[in-house]
Amino acid sequence: MRVAVLSDVHGVLPGLEAVLAEPDVAAADLLVLTGDLAAGPQPVETLDLLTSLGERALWVNGNADRELVEVARGGECPYPVSRWAAEQLRDDQVALLARLPDRQVLDLGLLGVTLFVHATPRRDDEMILVDSTLDRWAEVLAGVTADTVVLGNTHMPFVRLVDRTLVVNPGSVGMPYGTAGAHWALLDAESGAVTLRRTLFDAEEASRRLIAESGFDGIEGWVTDYVTTVHSDAEALAVFAEVEGR
Repeated sequence: MRVAVLSDVHGVLPGLEAVLAEPDVAAADLLVLTGDLAAGPQPVETLDLLTSLGERALWVNGNADRELVEVARGGECPYPVSRWAAEQLRDDQVALLARLPDRQVLDLGLLGVTLFVHATPRRDDEMILVDSTLDRWAEVLAGVTADTVVLGNTHMPFVRLVDRTLVVNPGSVGMPYGTAGAHWALLDAESGAVTLRRTLFDAEEASRRLIAESGFDGIEGWVTDYVTTVHSDAEALAVFAEVEGR
């Protein structure tokens, strides 16, 4: 079995389309979507495309998905693009996001029992980083018996061992930190290989398309911040380390 992992699409339809066109994604037995899928400039179209994958796709709830549901049902959210995106969703899409599980578990051969979550096994918005201490990792993974843990949330790809548990972050399809392109991962159950992948696409053309097709009032600034600009992973780590409590 080969599993493609896509995380943090954030409604960037051109990036998602580029990844789904990859031969290894098209040929994968399963696609696992580890959350934060629609909170961005093309939420309706993104969810429609992901839904078209049918039973090949396993979904995991992310904090941004939860926030879209909360806003659609009258709640508050500090992010303008999420507030706007929630207003665009159809009722069936809100219902879809509302029933997403917080985890998926697969037995992946040489990778062992593999747990897929969005941020950490205990919260959908908890910060954990590639350079977090082993004590911090032990706290976050307490009680987890999986051999491999796959998570997203921080938009930075990495693979590391944590006291014999393999941890994989595929990075972000729609809002990457560190390097340009749409980031994802490929898991091979037969070989036990984990490959971090990056799909390049024309960011300028994607930006023009998003500006033309999205009705979000702040779309021009948004694509400048997240599509044509790639934020430094070092700067992101510094900011997120403070959120983590360091």
